[in-house]
Amino acid sequence: MSFKFESLDVWKRSIDFADAMFSLADEIPQKYQFSLGEQLRRAALSIPTNIAEGGGRDSIKEKQYFFRIAKGSVYEVVSLIVMIGKRGFLDRDLYRKHYQEANEISAILTSLAKPIDSTE
Repeated sequence: MSFKFESLDVWKRSIDFADAMFSLADEIPQKYQFSLGEQLRRAALSIPTNIAEGGGRDSIKEKQYFFRIAKGSVYEVVSLIVMIGKRGFLDRDLYRKHYQEANEISAILTSLAKPIDSTE
């Protein structure tokens, strides 16, 4: 038996993305571990956990709310990888790969939360 959210492609992708962000955070120099490393870990972990929480809700409105929170966490991760790249801790190819994956996850979350967005 599995949880409903485990069948969501966006949850699976976000788990892999969070894992990649944890690996990236591990490579950040000690001097920046608290400011960049820990923040990256927290933001990245927030993506699949909010998708899971939303995916487990019965109400469509509640599901969409948590998908929107997850999307906000994607944006936070993007800001962090931009800064990590600027500090020289991430090569250009890996930066592009992570940025593209974040963009794709964000697009899926936008689609899942669209009914809420259209009523604002």
